[in-house]
Amino acid sequence: MKKIVMLASVAAITLTSCVSQKKYSDLEAQHKETQDLLNTATVKLNSCLEERASLSARAESLKEQNDILRANNQELINNMGNLTTLTQKGAENLEKSLESLREKDLTIRRLQDAVTRRDSVNLALVQSLKGVLGNLDDQDIEISVEKGVVYVSISDKLLFSSGSYTVTNKAKEVLGKVATVVKNKPDFEFMVEGHTDNVPIRTASIKDNWDLSVLRATAVVRILQDDFKVDPKRMTAAGRSQYVPVVGNDTAQERAKNRRTRIVVLPKIDQFYTMIEEGMKDPKIN
Repeated sequence: MKKIVMLASVAAITLTSCVSQKKYSDLEAQHKETQDLLNTATVKLNSCLEERASLSARAESLKEQNDILRANNQELINNMGNLTTLTQKGAENLEKSLESLREKDLTIRRLQDAVTRRDSVNLALVQSLKGVLGNLDDQDIEISVEKGVVYVSISDKLLFSSGSYTVTNKAKEVLGKVATVVKNKPDFEFMVEGHTDNVPIRTASIKDNWDLSVLRATAVVRILQDDFKVDPKRMTAAGRSQYVPVVGNDTAQERAKNRRTRIVVLPKIDQFYTMIEEGMKDPKIN
């Protein structure tokens, strides 16, 4: 650009000396026009340079932003992979938990079904006993169900004479009726428990209340076996002495209640498990 200006100046000087005033004026006008064009071109060039610098800076900024977005995108991809893995593990754990709950629920339903069947059998047994024993207002005989077990409690007054373990004839009639029911229930076993009050006893044949309670239990078992043909394998004789009273031992009436023989009727353990196994085969459960 400087060379052009110098050449124009030299030409102007030369022409001034060699050419007419009119030509000089024309040349001078052309010079001015050229100078204006030069100035305009210079301004535009500077503007382009500034714009180029701005665009370069913006391009660099966009490149940095692009690099950041690429990094974020890769991180998101990695996180999605981790999330997918966690989701799969969560689903597997949830399925295991649900399966465990289903198994527990099935077990509970099986046990509930078995207990329901047991309670139904016990109810039928109680009804049978009440039917054969007749008048239940008699305080000497009491039938109850506690925790799935049927109890037939017979007072000492009905079964034995005071301080004796010999079964009375009236008691044999009662035992015969009980035997009729239990013989028809082969899925049950029963235990005969002898109970006394806390008054000490000692005779030639009886050492103490332990001895008396056991002797009374074995006397009842023998009657059931020998006179009424109850299978001895289904029976157990047990003496509880004075240590499981139903009331206190402070009065004669209370001691009379505690002197008793109790027949405990309970389902065979294997029969109870059979109920559970049958429940497992129930289509409603499976």
